This record gives sequence, C-alpha cells and structure tokens, in this order.
Amino acid sequence: MTMKCRLLESNGAKVSTAGCATGHSSAIPAWRRRIEERIAKARALIGRLICFRSGNNRPIIVRTVRMAFAGTNVSLSQQDITQKLTERIDDLKQRIAAWGKRIRRYTERSTQFNQNRLFQSDQKRLYESLERPMVSGTGQATPNQADTVAFWRGLWSEPVNHSEGPWTEVVASQCASITPMDPVIITPDDVAEAVRRAPNWKSPGLDGLHHYWLKGFTVCHSMLARQFQEVFKKVAPKPLHYWDHSFGS
Repeated sequence: MTMKCRLLESNGAKVSTAGCATGHSSAIPAWRRRIEERIAKARALIGRLICFRSGNNRPIIVRTVRMAFAGTNVSLSQQDITQKLTERIDDLKQRIAAWGKRIRRYTERSTQFNQNRLFQSDQKRLYESLERPMVSGTGQATPNQADTVAFWRGLWSEPVNHSEGPWTEVVASQCASITPMDPVIITPDDVAEAVRRAPNWKSPGLDGLHHYWLKGFTVCHSMLARQFQEVFKKVAPKPLHYWDHSFGS
C-alpha cells in the first residue's frame, strides 16, 4: 500500500501529514474522460464555427472563431474565410471520429476481455447476459409476429423469374465432368463420437439436455442419427443434373 504525503497549511505553518491513498479508482479511465472532454469541446467549437459561417456575428461567436484560428495567418476579414472555416470544421470532425474510434476500440476490447473471463468462471451467467434482450433507446415499438412473418413472406414466398446470362451455360459445361459426391449416411456411431468429444456440462441448447446425459443415454443415438439424416436430406444440395437443367433453361 502506498503512502501519500500532503502538506497542509495551518495558521501559516506547513504541517506534513501522511495519508493512505485507498480511494477506489473510477470505472472510467482518466484518458477516456479526457478524450470525451475533447470531443465535447470540439463539438461546441464546430457549432460556433457553423454559426459564424452562416452570418452570426455575435461577440462571443467572433471571439471563439478568433481563438480557433489563433497562431495562424487566417484573418476573419479575408476573402476565403468561408473556405477556411469549412476546412477547420472538417478537421475537427475528423479528430472527433478518430477519438471516438479509439474509445470504441477500448470498449470492444474491454467487453471481450470481460466475456472471456466470465466464460472461464461462470459460463451460465455469460450465456444469460448474451441472451438478455438489448434495451433500445430509439423508442420504436418492436414489430409483432404477424408483421414480421408477412414481411419476410413477401420477400421469400413470391415467385420471381430471373433471366440468367450466358455465363450459366459456361458453368454448366464446366460442371458436367464433376463426379457426384457419394451420399452421406449418419450412423449412431457418428453421433456417439460427436457427443464423446463435447464438454459434459456446457450450456445446453433448446432441449435443456447437457452432453453428459446424451453420452449416457446411448439408446437415443439411433433416433438422433435418423433425425440428423432427415435434416440433411432436406437441406442437401441438388444433384448436378438438376443444375444442368436449370442452367440450360
């Protein structure tokens, strides 16, 4: 623990006292507070420069503009003062963007660090924090299920006729010599091998079952294999002759 000595003036005499610096540090780093203050001052300066450019000649505005161009050869009475104001405003905006990007990089890195540390200590708490709905400050109401379904159905369910170009015939001719892939068959042994490598007590999915129970209940491996096989058949790519027919149409 470090000791911090301070000099206090009491009745004209300097008295040396020692005190422990045990105060808690702020959650926001000092450098970030300084950058936020710079951003606030730069935004205020941009506002006054814009006011002066639009014709506001109030004394406080003029004084601020002169301070902004202090140390330069820019005079408020010169012909290209509007261009100089625009350049100064753009420079301040670029500085604000750079400062804001630095704060965002720190925030993202801090969030990743905290999530990694929480993952090592309490995975359940981490997943709960990730699944917690984000609070939006826009004030817009969340669309209901009917509107959402109608929106996406209007995009994906309506038939669309596309006119393919000649490049499709070239691709079809190049794919004609490709040997079709052998059908993939998922067996209970494949399920058992996949479950064997999974962590026992990792956060479960929607079924609520941990991998520990899936490892022990070997009787369900055949059922899982059949279900995975059905899913694979539904999402499996079309055979080559289907694409040949599509490209030729």
